Amino acid sequence: MTGLTGRMGRAAATTLFASAVGGVALLAGEAIAAKTRRYAKPTMGLALRTSMGPSAAPALRLVLLGDSAAIGVGVEWLSETVGGQLARLLADGTPETGRRHVLLSSVGVAGSRSADLTTQVARALLGDRPDVAVVLIGSHDATGLRGPEESAQHLGTAVRRLRDAGVQVVVGTCPDLGAVRSIAPPLRQVTGWLGRRVARAQAAAVTAAGGVVVDLADETGAVFRADAGTLCYDGFHPSADGYRVWAHALYPAVLDAAQAAGRRTIQE
Repeated sequence: MTGLTGRMGRAAATTLFASAVGGVALLAGEAIAAKTRRYAKPTMGLALRTSMGPSAAPALRLVLLGDSAAIGVGVEWLSETVGGQLARLLADGTPETGRRHVLLSSVGVAGSRSADLTTQVARALLGDRPDVAVVLIGSHDATGLRGPEESAQHLGTAVRRLRDAGVQVVVGTCPDLGAVRSIAPPLRQVTGWLGRRVARAQAAAVTAAGGVVVDLADETGAVFRADAGTLCYDGFHPSADGYRVWAHALYPAVLDAAQAAGRRTIQE
């Protein structure tokens, strides 16, 4: 009986080991497949500076920082990007806020991680100071397997520099990476878990630095999971519909930031 128990134990251990090895091999294979997929590239003709709204209306300088989301990789027209859609919403305004002349720019760079924000902040602060900055970052921090605290620290430093310069800051934290379709299960679930870790660390760092947090994964993840049309052809970057979902999630915080910036301008 003892010998049988021992053999059963060894068989179970062998099975578990084989399953673990097989699981690692599967994840590695999926990671290679995800890396070799054809992903959308930045559209070179996409304007990174434009204006919207009547020129006689109060001016608002809006700048986007971050990764591919900040420049609209996956779409072809400025009006389809997060920045373009936010600028249009702010320019049209409401009966309570009135219309605005929105001066939109982006200093984002596709593939950026939070450590790259140092250069972007310096570029954003060149010339006329922006009134509101929207930061979209985190996907590459998560997929690059960097420690979430390290990347969040870089983000917090960037937010603090902008706030010290008098800029209102809204940060859209790492989106729901468990919704992307360019990565197959179970690697997709692992990536989603990594993204949530990054988002939590980001939220704490941004709040401590004086910025406003919009949890994109929490507010929009369910929509992206349910509707494949929210992603462009590569299954990773948002489509025009996806960017619109993000823009509407960000808009309340961005509108509050714009109003705070307007009050500050009047006081100055």
